[in-house]
Amino acid sequence: MKKSLLYAAVILLGCTEKKADAPAPPAPTAPSSTAKVVEANDSGSIAAKGPDFSRLARQDFNQRAQERFAPLFWRTDANGNKVLEPDELVVLLTPTGLKREDFVGEKGFTELFSKTYETLVTPLDLSKAEPDEKKRLELAQLELSQGSPTLIESDFSKSSPQDRAIISHLIRASQVLETIYDKQQGSDSLRAQIPGTDATSQALFHRNHGPWCAAPKTENDADCNALSSKPKHLSGLYPAEIQNSPGFCEKLAKEKNAKTLMDHFSVVVADGKGFKAVPYTEAYPNEMKAIASELTAAADAIRTDDEAAFKAYLVAAAKAFTTNDWESANASWVAMGPHNSKWFLRIAPDEVYFEPCAWKAGFAVQLARINLDSLEWQKKLEPVKLDMEKSLAALAGAPYKARDVKFKLPDFIDVVLNAGDQRSPHGATIGQSLPNWGPTAEKGGRTVVMTNLYTDADSQDVFKSQVASLFCPATYGQFDADPKYSTVGTVLHEAAHNLGPSHDYKVKGKEDDVIFGGPLASTMEELKAQTASLYFLDWLAEKKLITREEANFTALRNVTWAFGHISRGMFDAGGKPKNYSQLASIQMGTLRNGNVLNWKKDDKAANGTDVGCFEVDLTAWKPAVDGLAKKVLTIKGTGNRKDADALVGEFVGKEGEWAELRNTITTRWLRAPKATFVYAITP
Repeated sequence: MKKSLLYAAVILLGCTEKKADAPAPPAPTAPSSTAKVVEANDSGSIAAKGPDFSRLARQDFNQRAQERFAPLFWRTDANGNKVLEPDELVVLLTPTGLKREDFVGEKGFTELFSKTYETLVTPLDLSKAEPDEKKRLELAQLELSQGSPTLIESDFSKSSPQDRAIISHLIRASQVLETIYDKQQGSDSLRAQIPGTDATSQALFHRNHGPWCAAPKTENDADCNALSSKPKHLSGLYPAEIQNSPGFCEKLAKEKNAKTLMDHFSVVVADGKGFKAVPYTEAYPNEMKAIASELTAAADAIRTDDEAAFKAYLVAAAKAFTTNDWESANASWVAMGPHNSKWFLRIAPDEVYFEPCAWKAGFAVQLARINLDSLEWQKKLEPVKLDMEKSLAALAGAPYKARDVKFKLPDFIDVVLNAGDQRSPHGATIGQSLPNWGPTAEKGGRTVVMTNLYTDADSQDVFKSQVASLFCPATYGQFDADPKYSTVGTVLHEAAHNLGPSHDYKVKGKEDDVIFGGPLASTMEELKAQTASLYFLDWLAEKKLITREEANFTALRNVTWAFGHISRGMFDAGGKPKNYSQLASIQMGTLRNGNVLNWKKDDKAANGTDVGCFEVDLTAWKPAVDGLAKKVLTIKGTGNRKDADALVGEFVGKEGEWAELRNTITTRWLRAPKATFVYAITP
């Protein structure tokens, strides 16, 4: 996923370290430049005398490669012969540093590839492992099996020398940023404890940004860990000694210097007298300077006037990595768009959801190319954005008043690479409004929608099977899996972050972080945005900006979006609320109470197998959604913590019929592994 050599201390797979109790087959190491090749015939397929590369089906090959930390992906069986051939193999960006030429030579597959293939075919032998170690490794395998490798491939080999130079520098910047993010997670110092022969644990560590499990079936199992010592997950952003105390975030929030401690761009440390905040530039000096250097080099590579806006952002971002002042970089970033650059890059500390207090911004990279389809949505929504704001203001009521919103509507982007907080073990962000704080955010920031995620044939097949297991036949017959309907919902969600009472809105001088507390504030803001997305479907259809059919298709797609998040559980292993999961449960629970989402316990689902299914009555959509929108916006607009807690309490509890239905959703949805995005770039 990450750029190769992502970490400052690269783990070379297959190196000789202390022997593990149950060694996994060694993962590949870079061969010499004279590596032998397994010859191919004129058609490109392996000659009859060579190894048999048909012993693993394509999906099995990709899954095994992920679980053994081999940077390989079988893109497609182009000729349908069920044999892996050189032109079908993709070499991924991973910390191994291995490249395509290590696995494919002029005459076909190299000896290294042939050896690697044999390790993938051979089952792991855990028979000699000690019981505890065997259990740990089995759980690690189960953890990895819950993610299905999903390829994002980009080819810049025929691009201009300028573009290729830019890509190379941004790849290196992303590699360094991964180190910072792992330090924020508290995992960076643990990586070296994994034996070089334990490829399974290395794969888990890389995918999850640490040794802790994150998949639904294993995240709450203390024995699931990439390390035999099974360390507890302690954030690297706060002193370890205070994190074992319940409510340590609340304790910090009561300190005299709480405002400084809660600053988004600092690390909290103990100073002998109490606690102090250390700016990111001081906490991660070497990495910050290295990233700044690569961004400066990328800017210097730009010699054409048509990328002046992109160059300005690179220069401003480089400066921010040396000063910890992100506002100028934010302004330069927002100034970019489809009208003045073909590039999309966001490299900065942004979201706070990953850490226990939801205060500190996690470092992330998203590199993409502009998809010009965004201009069509901008044309649709630009003329009515003030009306959209007035509509939400009316629902919120006093004291909130409609603002003169100036946000830009979403830009569409095709992702090339995610790193740091943007590289999730499962799935990926499909829409985002940034920055989250400061003058640029108050002016509306910039919203983007990722258009090339989950669009591959494998993802579409899995998705339709999940939906068919939960929708009744009549509802499934009205469902359209076309990704464009997901895009509509995402556009409206991200636009709504800039509408109504948002993060920077104050009630009696207090922002939502203070009123609700970090985690609940995040849940309520995301609930507001997603509920507004549901609300605006009927609103836009009435204004004939979308058709009624498009509104209905998008409504059903939003229901399936909620099913996916419900399946992830309401809390993480540390008890921290999962914002999207909780808002999804609140929404679907409300739709169920409003007779929109109706459970038919004796009817067969659309797949013809499962008994019990959901029938969606779209004629009841508007009153149910309007009622929820008014409730949520009123809570946000008045800063009513009591009602916010009550809303969560009603729909997130572990008991009752709705909790049982959530379990059914989870069971059926999780039959299919979640997408784990992997990245390949030909520079």
